[in-house]
Amino acid sequence: MTFGLLRFSLYTKLKLPIHCRHSFTVNIPCNGIRKPLFNETVRWLSTKNTVPKQTKKLFSESKVLRLYSLAKPEKNRLICAVCFLLVSSAVTMAIPFSFGRIVDIIYKSNVSEAQAKLITICAILLPVFIVGAMCNFGRIYLINTSGYKITKRLRELLFKALLSQETAYFDRHKTGELINRLSSDCLLVSQTVTTNISDGLRSTIMVVSGISFMFFVSPKLALVGLSIVPPVAALAVIYGRFVRKITRSVQDSLAASNQVAEERISNIRTVKAFSQEKKEMGYYGEKMNEVLQLSIKESLMRGLFFAMTGFSGNFIIISVLYSGGLLVSEQAISVGELSSFLLYAAYTGVSIGGLSTFYSDINKGLGASSRIWEIIDRKPSIPISGGLKPLTDPKGDLSFRNVVFNYPNRPDAPILNGLNLEIPSGMVYALVGHSGSGKSTLGHLLLRLYDPQNGEICLDSTNIKMYDPIWLHSHIGVVSQEPILFSGTVRENIAYGREDFTENEIIDAAKEANAYEFIVQKFPEGFNTIVGERGVLLSGGQKQRIAISRALLKNPKILLLDEATSALDAESEKLIQEALQRVLKGRTVLTIAHRLSTIKNADKLAVLFNGKIAELGSYEDLISLENGVFRKLNKNQILTS
Repeated sequence: MTFGLLRFSLYTKLKLPIHCRHSFTVNIPCNGIRKPLFNETVRWLSTKNTVPKQTKKLFSESKVLRLYSLAKPEKNRLICAVCFLLVSSAVTMAIPFSFGRIVDIIYKSNVSEAQAKLITICAILLPVFIVGAMCNFGRIYLINTSGYKITKRLRELLFKALLSQETAYFDRHKTGELINRLSSDCLLVSQTVTTNISDGLRSTIMVVSGISFMFFVSPKLALVGLSIVPPVAALAVIYGRFVRKITRSVQDSLAASNQVAEERISNIRTVKAFSQEKKEMGYYGEKMNEVLQLSIKESLMRGLFFAMTGFSGNFIIISVLYSGGLLVSEQAISVGELSSFLLYAAYTGVSIGGLSTFYSDINKGLGASSRIWEIIDRKPSIPISGGLKPLTDPKGDLSFRNVVFNYPNRPDAPILNGLNLEIPSGMVYALVGHSGSGKSTLGHLLLRLYDPQNGEICLDSTNIKMYDPIWLHSHIGVVSQEPILFSGTVRENIAYGREDFTENEIIDAAKEANAYEFIVQKFPEGFNTIVGERGVLLSGGQKQRIAISRALLKNPKILLLDEATSALDAESEKLIQEALQRVLKGRTVLTIAHRLSTIKNADKLAVLFNGKIAELGSYEDLISLENGVFRKLNKNQILTS
């Protein structure tokens, strides 16, 4: 599909699909600005009907191949590790042969002849063993470091996929579950493609070599000893399928328990304030019991499987001892050859056990990887980038046109139902309504954390879906009722929304938000003060003013204030109100407030009722309406001074 030059007005009227994976040029005349300012190349990111080539390819591959494709970037290191593995395995498999020769020398030679031959053999074996040790070191070092790199890469890929998801995704998935995917699942998968494959390859080499030497020494004994292998192999296949299923269940249950721990620890002050420590201990214990029961089930099957394989190995040894003893008595083989054969049989038995473990671990890795692929393959409904990036700052006109919305997790609970609202540039509009009327929802939609099911939200007459989300967010400053700070310094939190800043800009933003004084006077380390997790080391007023500083540093054209002072004391509110009055000038402001003192200075009040704007006007106009919604809200003390 190829697009030519299209006028934007015609494009929107035709309602052509905007999410097309093509580059094309649009010529946009807007707000009287000359066309050349808006000639730009736009790359639309697909969110619905297109699947990247890489994803299609991965879907066509088997789960095992995709799992081991993670090791591709480390192929050179892993090839070297495999070479070291071949050498060290060869050295290991030389031991039984050497042992048999030594036994025969002892039995067949006199003392002086035996001593000379033993010295020669040991002189040959010592440097061979040194080489084997060095190769073993190289193998383990390369395998482990490759595993760490794969873990790092996989976690980064998964974290990137998580942050790329739309907000609704996190409404459905708990934090602890996602953290478990990043931690234990990624580690398990990386071990599967490094350490486990190394151990599996080593076991395979030793099994093949052991069986070959067994047939070389005595084909008859080899057939006797290996007769038990086919039923054990069939048992391993059945066991592997069970392990894959149970591992997935264990990982899911462990994720649920991690969610409980993460949520309770992050809200420890609330737990302690209500003295719910014992209750939470019991609740976490219940979750861990679920993990334990599944683990016990897995352990039962594991125990049965390894008991069977261990018995099979011992049965092989007994059979070989009996048959081998008869062959020695008949002088068909020597004592040394029987000794070598027994060691090869023992090595082969241990290696078959290693292959069983390898098969089990492969299935565990597949179980853990399936959850990771689900996240990585998922295409977010709202992309994090892609769209128009106008060369000039927006004017700031906002329009909500026939907006219909309900949260994805609550499809039967509509929030907005055909809402219409026009906010001219530079005006201060206050949203008023009872709790749950959708005031904060409008802010979420403006930030495009969610998309409405119907209608459109426009900035300067252009649907915000058309804009690059990064560009859109760079022109919107947000101050919420409970600002979330990160556990870094004051400076890091103020500068969070911007990368290119100077120290003077940080200071100016703090001064404008009435934050500079308490930062330099009350904090010994000033802007380098650690605020703690979620800003717990600061008061509510201090957090709020730092959040305002963070919003101001972006110098946004649009300011969204979500009940920014409703939870503060009078003194803190006064300081913040002073700061807000200074920063509102020249900006389009949408403020959500319960307090009368907050909304009296707004140019207009928009009253939300039944998912629509029921009333719109100044405070004096709305309070004078006899049966007005706003007057009833005020009368019922939903609004307070």
